[in-house]
Amino acid sequence: MTDVTLQSIYEARRAIQGVACRTPLVPAHRLGGDELDLRLKLETAQPTGAFKLRGAANAAARLSAEALRRGVVCASTGNHGRAVAYAARRLGGRAVVCMSSLVPQNKLDAIRALGAETRIVGESQDEAQVEVERLVAEDGLSEIPPFDHPDVIAGQGTIGLELLEDFPDLDTVVVPLSGGGLIAGIARAVKSASPAIRVIGVSTQRGAAMHASLEAGRPVEVREEPTLADSLGGGIGLANRWTFAMVRDLVDDTVLVSEAEIAAAMRRLFLEESWVAEGGGAVGVALLQDRHRARLGRRVAMVISGRGIDMAMFRRVVDGEVPFGTAIGASYD
Repeated sequence: MTDVTLQSIYEARRAIQGVACRTPLVPAHRLGGDELDLRLKLETAQPTGAFKLRGAANAAARLSAEALRRGVVCASTGNHGRAVAYAARRLGGRAVVCMSSLVPQNKLDAIRALGAETRIVGESQDEAQVEVERLVAEDGLSEIPPFDHPDVIAGQGTIGLELLEDFPDLDTVVVPLSGGGLIAGIARAVKSASPAIRVIGVSTQRGAAMHASLEAGRPVEVREEPTLADSLGGGIGLANRWTFAMVRDLVDDTVLVSEAEIAAAMRRLFLEESWVAEGGGAVGVALLQDRHRARLGRRVAMVISGRGIDMAMFRRVVDGEVPFGTAIGASYD
């Protein structure tokens, strides 16, 4: 497979049945108010708690039985590793997950609970990726990348098919943005149906690799920093083959939000709509504040991409703390 097409996304939907599930699209009346028809796409309802299962399941399903027996490997900030581990176990394969020391312990424990082997390497995704490449070259494992692979992108694009079916008159989709696999797949799906649908990516100000790369006109490296949106960390790869070009060509806008805005978004999502989400999963909610709201249309679908957060940390955020930033009131109205 060399490209991500609408047909490949439909093929992915068939391939992931029985591993990943169709997730609910629920109205968010309190968050949307009278101005917006706002609906939340709850990828938190996936068996692994995040959207990553779709792409991992599609990529794994396309491997031979022998390749699955030898094993699949990936570098991950947590959610992708858990997805690869779950998909491999469901399909009868071995999984090895390589991570940096910045990955939270709760995500490490969740991956190990699914039977995967874990390797902690260095302090960045790039260092973890070096170990992945060694395992591919020396041990014959098959890599399932977190985002920059057409099978992974097509798997994430199945979210776009569900949005079109459940919300056919939507005009804006808001998507967390990191390596670009999620937003690239969704954008390919929805814009194949209607190019007028706006797709907006939201990322943290701390280490926004795709945003920086778009500004530079080419993939660039960024320094990783601690952030509530830890699932959005990591680079996009200087040799990026698919997601950079797709995001550049298909995504209408990208927005950076602060740690205070992320914390406030998590808090609002919980207190006003009763949904738990990690920082990277809730970033879209930050666009509901006045200084960002003009970017949105009238009928908005917002992807809540994951719930993989330590609950002690979540309680601190709900109580008003911003672990990696200033007070919520300083930048969120």
